[in-house]
Amino acid sequence: MPMNQDLINRINELARIKKEMGLTPEQEQEQKQLYGQYIEYIKGGVRATLDKAKATRTENPSCSCGHPNCEHSH
Repeated sequence: MPMNQDLINRINELARIKKEMGLTPEQEQEQKQLYGQYIEYIKGGVRATLDKAKATRTENPSCSCGHPNCEHSH
């Protein structure tokens, strides 16, 4: 699921305000909450990618390179 562009825009806006003049306590709390949402979104993407990754078994159990009948050194 794509990240909401309005959320990204608000994160960027708060970052700009923080750099230019500082944030109010309310804005700091909002920024913290938005960053939390963003981090959870990124974690979800990483988890999904890792779930799709599959390890392959080789004929040589001491080798993990994926080449069948591997005889080279690692």
